[in-house]
Amino acid sequence: MDESRFRIGEMVFASARILNDGGLPDLALDAVIAEAGSKGVVVRCGHLAELPDAEVFLVRFEDAGGTLGPPVGCLAEELASAPPA
Repeated sequence: MDESRFRIGEMVFASARILNDGGLPDLALDAVIAEAGSKGVVVRCGHLAELPDAEVFLVRFEDAGGTLGPPVGCLAEELASAPPA
């Protein structure tokens, strides 16, 4: 297995708006979880059985007050190492 693009504990940024796809049952479907540029921290890395070649990262994004939200599954292309310019 190749080395992960992002590591546990690493700060990341949403590269696009991230919406609830049903993975967070306490939020409405399609509710905004993180706006593009939102800061978060990687809490776990792995793969889905359905997408064994794609890395999935559990990320907790900060809200406007700086509180970390629940872990959200993100693909590598949904994340960036630096905020958007």
